This record gives sequence, structure tokens and C-alpha cells, in this order.
Amino acid sequence: MLPLPIEQQHKFMAAAIAEAEKAAAIGEVPIGAVIEFQGTIIGRGHNLRETSQDATDHAELIAIRQACQQQKSWRLEDCRIFVTLEPCPMCAGAIINSRLEQVYFGAPDPKAGAAGTLVNLLADPRFNHQPGVFPDVERAQTQALLQNFFREIRQRQKRAKQQRQQISKNQEQG
Repeated sequence: MLPLPIEQQHKFMAAAIAEAEKAAAIGEVPIGAVIEFQGTIIGRGHNLRETSQDATDHAELIAIRQACQQQKSWRLEDCRIFVTLEPCPMCAGAIINSRLEQVYFGAPDPKAGAAGTLVNLLADPRFNHQPGVFPDVERAQTQALLQNFFREIRQRQKRAKQQRQQISKNQEQG
């Protein structure tokens, strides 16, 4: 199972990054995914957990659902997924169950990565399907997206804390 040519990897990861940017624009963790079949994107998704308050609204699952609807099949055997962050155990399970042929991801996930960083469900021979896994596609850009997002959150929290302290101080003085 050979990987796609580098130019195609970059093209499809750029589309996943665009999905991640959509997530960030609405206050979601910037994770995006696309599914490719014969050179065409047939599924797209970005995180919507905060928006929907649904723990399963991960980018990968949304893209898989869309691709299955488009293909009119739960089997995505000749398809590849591109995701900006290493899939978690839930998404790895969906990747296995949907029979995706290959998984390309950008940033590793040391807290929940199930494609080799924390655990490697995608290579476990006890499952009936093991997709090819290709990490580090556009890693610097995908990591920067996540780091900038969380840095911004920490800065907002710090400003809010300072404002609360200032209000409290003013109330004590007034």
C-alpha cells in the first residue's frame, strides 16, 4: 500500500487545514478532516463538540458520515482520510470499521493519539482491518494551529482573571 504522492498529500491536508480553520473561527478546537476517493474529496468535517455539546462530533466522524452518504455505503475501502490531529481511540475505531485504506495526519496527540503516539489501534492485528498510517503531513502547520488556539484561550482566561481581580479590588476600595 503505497502512500499518495507528496503533492497530493499536501493538497488534501490543505483542505483538512481549511476545515480546522472553520472550527477555530467558531471557537472549536481547530481539527479538520477530509476523505479522498479517486482524487476527489467526498467527505469533510471539523470539530463541533462545543457547538453541538455532543462528544462524538469529531472532525473524522463527521467526514466519515458524509463520505458514507456520498458513497451510499459504510465501506470506504478505496478512500483515504486526512486529519490535522492524530485520531483518538473513538475515531480510530470508526476508521477501522469504515475500512478506510489510509490515514494521513499532521500533529501527533500525546494525550489521546491512537495511531502510534499513545496507543496504536490502527496497526493492531487483532482487528479485521489495518489501514496504512502516514504521520507528520504538514506537521508544523497543524501543530501551530493548535498551539495558537490554546495560547489565545490561555491569554483570554488570564485577562478575564485580571479583570475579576480589578473589579474585586475596586469593590473593596469603594
